[in-house]
Amino acid sequence: MSLTDAPLGHNVAYPAQYDPALLFPIERAANRAALGLGAAATLPFRGADIWTAYELSWLNAKGKPQVAMAVFTIPADSPRLIESKSFKLYLNSFNQTRLDDETVLRERLARDIGAAAGSPIGLDLIMPRDFAAQAIAELEGMDLDALDVAIDTYQPAPELLRHAPGSRDGDIVQETLVSRLLKSNCPVTGQPDWGSLQIRYRGRAIDHAALLKYIVSFRQHAGFHEHCVEQIHSDIMRACAPSELTVYARYTRRGGLDINPWRSTAPGARIGGARTARQ
Repeated sequence: MSLTDAPLGHNVAYPAQYDPALLFPIERAANRAALGLGAAATLPFRGADIWTAYELSWLNAKGKPQVAMAVFTIPADSPRLIESKSFKLYLNSFNQTRLDDETVLRERLARDIGAAAGSPIGLDLIMPRDFAAQAIAELEGMDLDALDVAIDTYQPAPELLRHAPGSRDGDIVQETLVSRLLKSNCPVTGQPDWGSLQIRYRGRAIDHAALLKYIVSFRQHAGFHEHCVEQIHSDIMRACAPSELTVYARYTRRGGLDINPWRSTAPGARIGGARTARQ
């Protein structure tokens, strides 16, 4: 199937009943080939796409509406990602569907999304009794956004990346850097996608101003969230060659869904789960 067959960018009637056929998977291979990345078995990173669904509802056996939130973790080495509007339509297909209990819902979600992605997924179903425990926190790290820089490049420009002035081979630092200025555009509709970015690395120091300019250079770029994160990871690895690198983005929600991809070369990399204030 071509991306032109996806529901994104088209007027689509909302479904009245559960329909797993609404999910529209997209092969990761084409984008990765453009980045010079190989097959899933030889990827230079690991990671996942973490989706949070805030608008999940169904009917119980008596027809009474139920609500929940869900967190889906799709491994980065799965062969396919899922187009976001199709994911939204699929979740909404449960709205008028009667289910015996939340166990049935969990089983269907894990089965259908895993089949679309081509890999088993992680699923955390958050019921109303646990809503109060959900945290909001900003990404940890040194904030790059206060840097006073002049910027005139708004398409991805990896040539901007460089090591910090005065740094030398063998001088090793370990830093965590964050920015809220990540923006790209949907490649189908042109709608803006807003995100916060965390870059954690070990290696020769990276020039902070140059890194901020590079992040902002995605501002008019058309790319899916997952593709942008993989491009950022690949560009930093090529330009600055850190011994360890983790790139993590938390994008603001659209249609009741947010997407939070991370890619890392670091053994045992840990990713915070709290949503940011903008999400």
